[in-house]
Formats: sequence, structure tokens, C-alpha cells
Amino acid sequence: MNFRIGYGYDVHQLAEGEEFWLGGIKLDYHKGGVGHSDADVLIHVICDALLGAANLRDIGFHFSDQDAQYKGIDSKILLERTVALLREKGYEIGNLDVTVGLQKPKINPLIPEMKTVLAKVMKISEEDLSLKATTTEKLGFVGREEGVDAHAVVLIYKVEHQGDLDQ
Repeated sequence: MNFRIGYGYDVHQLAEGEEFWLGGIKLDYHKGGVGHSDADVLIHVICDALLGAANLRDIGFHFSDQDAQYKGIDSKILLERTVALLREKGYEIGNLDVTVGLQKPKINPLIPEMKTVLAKVMKISEEDLSLKATTTEKLGFVGREEGVDAHAVVLIYKVEHQGDLDQ
């Protein structure tokens, strides 16, 4: 079986009056992500890790922030398209491990809902998606509540068809 690992990292500035989308759900908070799309850093980092694992470049290559069609787009659509690109190349998702760095608001109570939403979009089991949150103990741009960051590691594998095994 052909296994591949991908890694993603993303950052979005937080600003007053912006909507805060994270993990496919809207958070009730006075600050939100700044970006061309809905600025969902958690989904963006998953897209980057998946694309990287399949050697398909990155999210900016496929969904440019210079392209008006992606202005304000729901990042769940970007994730759905990313997974479709992966499957077109014959890959399936093994598992994902994602960490969000955010001082406030506390998102641990929202993680089960995020997992449900994201697993449905990717058409995978929630058991294959690990979401975690951490603060930076008030250090750096995350600690000063100026931004949010996220890291993701993914494992994908090439689907072997029965005909491939017979040759």
C-alpha cells in the first residue's frame, strides 16, 4: 500500500467585527478571521496538508486569494473540492491530527461539533479526525489575541484496485 504524509500550517489575523469561522462552524466572538474566504484557519490547514501529501501543491495554488470567485467562500466548499482532487488521484484519507492555537475564545467545548461537520464534508469517520486546541500562554501573536494558527498532519493512502493486485 502506498502511504503518504502531509503537513500544513496556516495563520489568520483576528480583527474586531469580523465573523469567526473555525472548523466549519461560526463562533460567537467579538473578533474573527481576516481573509479572502471565510478565513477558517482549521479547514485551510487541513486542505494544505492533504494537498501536500498528494503532491498537489497548496491551497493558494488551487483557490487563489486573487480570484474573485473565492471571495467570502465557505471553506467547507474548498475542503470538499480538495478531497475530490485527492480522490481523483486515487487517494483516500487515513487520518488527520490537527492543533489550533488560540488564546480566546476557548474552543474545547466546540470540538465535537467541528469533528462532526468536518468528517461529513470529507466523508470520513470522526474516529479518523483528531482536533485539539492549545493556547500559547499569552506569548506571541496568538497569546496577544492578534491571530489564530493551526498545524495539521495527515496520512493518505493509494487505493489499490483488485485489478492492480493481479498484475
